Amino acid sequence: MSRRPPSRRALLALVLGAALTAPLALTAPAAASGRYTVTPLTFTVRAGGRTCAVDADLYRPAGVDRDRPAPAVLATNGFGGSKNDGQTDAVGRSFAQRGYVALVYSGLGFGGSGCLISLDDPRVDGAAAAQLVDFLGGRRAADDGTTAGFVTLDGPGDPRVGMIGGSYGGAVQLATAAVDHRVDAIVPMITWHDLAYSLAPNNAVGGEDVPGAFKWQWTNGFYLAGESQPLLRPGLDPSRINSLDCLHFVTEVCETVRTLNSGRYPADRAKRLLAYARSVSPVSYLDRVKAPTLLVQGQADTLFNLNEATATYRRLKARGTPVKMIWQSAGHSGGVTGPAAGELDLGRGNLETSYVGRRVLAWFDRHLRGRAHADTGPDFAYRRDWITDPDRAYATADRLPEPGRTLHLSGDGTLVGDRAEVVRGSRTYTNRPVPTSHSENSLARVVGLPDPAPYDTEGTHLAWTSAPLERALDVVGAPTATLKVVSPEAARAQRSGDAADKLVLFAKLYDVAPDGTRTLVHRLVAPVRVPDVTKGFTVTLPGIVHRYDKGHRLRFVIAASDGAYFGNRGIKPVTVVSAPDDTGVLRLPVAGGRDTGGAVVR
Repeated sequence: MSRRPPSRRALLALVLGAALTAPLALTAPAAASGRYTVTPLTFTVRAGGRTCAVDADLYRPAGVDRDRPAPAVLATNGFGGSKNDGQTDAVGRSFAQRGYVALVYSGLGFGGSGCLISLDDPRVDGAAAAQLVDFLGGRRAADDGTTAGFVTLDGPGDPRVGMIGGSYGGAVQLATAAVDHRVDAIVPMITWHDLAYSLAPNNAVGGEDVPGAFKWQWTNGFYLAGESQPLLRPGLDPSRINSLDCLHFVTEVCETVRTLNSGRYPADRAKRLLAYARSVSPVSYLDRVKAPTLLVQGQADTLFNLNEATATYRRLKARGTPVKMIWQSAGHSGGVTGPAAGELDLGRGNLETSYVGRRVLAWFDRHLRGRAHADTGPDFAYRRDWITDPDRAYATADRLPEPGRTLHLSGDGTLVGDRAEVVRGSRTYTNRPVPTSHSENSLARVVGLPDPAPYDTEGTHLAWTSAPLERALDVVGAPTATLKVVSPEAARAQRSGDAADKLVLFAKLYDVAPDGTRTLVHRLVAPVRVPDVTKGFTVTLPGIVHRYDKGHRLRFVIAASDGAYFGNRGIKPVTVVSAPDDTGVLRLPVAGGRDTGGAVVR
């Protein structure tokens, strides 16, 4: 499959159309109340070699003063938002109502704040946030002379401060904690670990140094939303203008997106692309993060899937940083939301009435209010979508489930539990010049437009299907598949110095109901740019939490393309050969699941 990169004009029309049809999640600035006051503030900061203003609101609870100080919560918006959007503004209101000082600000390059968009680079966005921590610690004043002498201090200039926020407002917490160890606790939600994986995922184990399949819909949607700001908001701060060639991002971002859109990744360009994407990602600086971290990731998220939070969790845990993780249903791609799901909705401020909210409050009680006996919950919790009672929906564990079910890929297209049942045989598919498989249209789903059900065109994919399950099977975590494919065309092409010539395939798991209805769980796929087509390789699929009910069948698929990603360049037939002593293997992490009030999940 060869895809011509979409034109800048076409993508701009697409994202602007989405912006015009999507409901705006903006609210008026918070007003003073009897429980807290709100003071708009401006801070002049130095970030990324530029001087610019940061637009912020300070929420001060009634009764908090120099003699009765309170800990602080710092927060900023998701990509494209501001301090006034429904989620960010609600952080200030929610925590001020609960006795915290809150400083909520528009991230660099958004809302009323200046400077360029730099993807939560710790050297830029982290450095800017650290200057706001200076304010909370009494080391500096706002531009109008306002000081904060009413925040609990751990030492001179060292405020007791936590951070919370989602997506773009999640990664900035890790970036800030890496450059400023005065941050005492963070709650990054639905955010990334490695932007190289997020934007061009390669799920082949050991293939991390090769760009994967470009996630063109999500990436260009965000990129053009950032670049189109002059059309939506004229008269921007000059510090937010880079050049006519790269309007509002730092230059490296524009170069990275253009390289991805080109569909060509020669070794030197690919190396620069991966190096930059990782330099602004937690993967490159997590060893410097010491703040206790509560990770919250969405199970329905094709932008930043569960594997991202899992990688952050494992890295922090290995370094001895206090860390716990919750997998909630809701992510960038939807999912079950709101109080009825036991999930925190920052816009509603349902901290006490949701499972995730109570965990956040306990986290801050322990690490900001010093309540040593606050129960911060288990190391790991996940939401079971098949349970509707919010008091029972979350299961807990002291560790991530390990692979507990092994299935073999038989030559007759079945998944079998015993290697001796594997039938000898081979099957072939071929990619075409246009996408022939569909997982999602991310932009359509974000703005609530119809999105066709996932499908795979005959002759362009291979599928292996299990027998009907004799009892329900709960898959919790990231399945893996070990494969070997035969493709002489791909073998010849991989000798090219351009990584884009390597074979690309898309692995995924369906749930097939007794009536034949197929469900691609949360529309998640695992793009793979095969490192070496002459050797076997292992694929790590996106993590899922899914119950395969009794009578349902599992279906493992590898496909030649996916409309949400760039795929193969040139026609590359692929054959998979199976024999009892040499066949592909699918491994599933399974869990029994105990309720949130119960014992450890084994």
